[in-house]
Amino acid sequence: MFANSPTATIDTPHSDTPLRRLLGGMSLFTMLMTIPQVLTIRISYQAGGVSLLSWSAYLVSAVLWFWFGIQKHDKNIYLPCVGWMVLDSAVVIGVVIYGQVT
Repeated sequence: MFANSPTATIDTPHSDTPLRRLLGGMSLFTMLMTIPQVLTIRISYQAGGVSLLSWSAYLVSAVLWFWFGIQKHDKNIYLPCVGWMVLDSAVVIGVVIYGQVT
């Protein structure tokens, strides 16, 4: 197939729309599922059993995905990362403040 061939340059930007919608919905759903963790820490003033290492890794991951999404100009990547950075930060801060030192 040649580079100038019409079939070689077909671009289907909307072919992944259902997948993007599913991923967006799952991102929102998992963020909503994280809110009880944040509230438990903030209301009970306890973060025993919550891993600072794990939640810090989630936060770093969200920052990296945010950066990648900005570079790609893809709001489907970087916008959910804003929510993740807020939630992950809330858990990390809660663990630092209320975590039990053992």
